[in-house]
Amino acid sequence: MKNLISLFALVLLAVSSFAQTQWKVDPYHSSLNFNISHSGISIVNGKFLEYTGNLTTDGEALNDAKVDFTVKVNSINTNVEDRDNHLRSADFFEVEKYPNMTFKSSKILPTGKPDHYLLYGKLTIKDVTKDVIFDVHYGGTVETDQGKKLGVKAKTTINRFDYNIDFDPTAAGVGKDVHILIHAQFATAE
Repeated sequence: MKNLISLFALVLLAVSSFAQTQWKVDPYHSSLNFNISHSGISIVNGKFLEYTGNLTTDGEALNDAKVDFTVKVNSINTNVEDRDNHLRSADFFEVEKYPNMTFKSSKILPTGKPDHYLLYGKLTIKDVTKDVIFDVHYGGTVETDQGKKLGVKAKTTINRFDYNIDFDPTAAGVGKDVHILIHAQFATAE
């Protein structure tokens, strides 16, 4: 009987490990975007061009999914070279000292609305790690000639001062709230 229980436990463990799917972000079909107010009258848009991301799912939906991202901060792009260079400086991101920004999820919960989740995790910018919650819309999966794909849209708002990005401390010129919008397509990892 003891052997039968041990065998059952082994089979259960093997089945649960095979049920997980590993995904890698497809940078050709994804974008990491942000916007922030400028002088209180307009919005500046930007994005990061270099990043890696992994997703682990269990089944088709995002229940129990795990996410981690690493962003090369030097890849910031607002389509204005002087502004991008200023953002890379010690006034903002200090890319020489802090080359990466990271996110690691801690849990994901369904909201009760179809295909909507709240993704909880730790966002690290510069030398600060804070809890953040992303509102996530699950776009579903599709089988293509290149393999299986999964799509999501995620958004959140952070206060840049929380991450020691304190240029313009009155926020009169550069707003304090940074709105983040991510469109991510993942492909099954090979």
